[in-house]
Amino acid sequence: MTASTNSPSIGSVVAPPLSKSLAASRDRLLDLLRSFQRCVVAYSGGVDSVVVAKAAHLALGDRALAVTGVSSSLASGELDEARRVAELIGIRHEAVETREFAEPAYLQNAPDRCYHCKTELYTRLDELVARYPGATIVNGANLDDRGDYRPGMTAAAEHAVRSPLLECELTKTDVRALAAHWNLPVWDKPASPCLSSRIAYGEAVTPERTAMIDAAEQYLRSKGLRELRVRYHKGDLARLEVPGDAIAKLAEPELRRELVEQFRKLGFKFITLDLEGFRSGSLNQIIGIETLTSLKKSTP
Repeated sequence: MTASTNSPSIGSVVAPPLSKSLAASRDRLLDLLRSFQRCVVAYSGGVDSVVVAKAAHLALGDRALAVTGVSSSLASGELDEARRVAELIGIRHEAVETREFAEPAYLQNAPDRCYHCKTELYTRLDELVARYPGATIVNGANLDDRGDYRPGMTAAAEHAVRSPLLECELTKTDVRALAAHWNLPVWDKPASPCLSSRIAYGEAVTPERTAMIDAAEQYLRSKGLRELRVRYHKGDLARLEVPGDAIAKLAEPELRRELVEQFRKLGFKFITLDLEGFRSGSLNQIIGIETLTSLKKSTP
């Protein structure tokens, strides 16, 4: 028996009401998931996959399973948080080891790196589905992802992975509103793509480099920052992206000296502060327009 779609799901805070149109979209999402015999959610612990996991649990109960892929590209603390939120939702959860770092095409870090990562993840999920006959694999792609460069969507299509949020035309804003309505604790969590996405295209992806980035970002979070990226560039150069109002803070002499010392201990030789501030997908700016266009054409 599944829970009511109208009652708060987690905690005692009263859930904010939904607009009529978003309530209708929520109902379409639940109806779509109910049409599956079983489902396996590719569950990173970000707001999109958490909302899909919550909806899958409401729709299918114990016939829904959330699965997190674990490798050196997963930031510290993310698996523990994913487990905690899955427990709060009530959905069954498993972690599977993914081996994208054994794939030469992934390590080369061309602009289609994400394709190889998602191919590995969905291959592992295909193997797991063998234990759950009739299960459909679903991901957290939403409507806004169609307007961005997402080579992982090609891998999803090749593995018959469904995107319930996208199919029900839910935008990122809609997803966050639905997460808040269901009292999901990640409703305002900043986007947190894998650590490998911080490494400039053409620079090899290695566990050592992702560990450097992870430790550097954990240090910045210890200073009270939430939205941030530490980008790795050639020559062990770190390019820090933080919100505009935090740029002056990091440039203050005492903190700047501490930051430089800490980053050099981690292995960075050069530390720069991007004056344009935080923005998702900034590394895509260095892809040649012809390359990006051709790659987008191959992405559904």
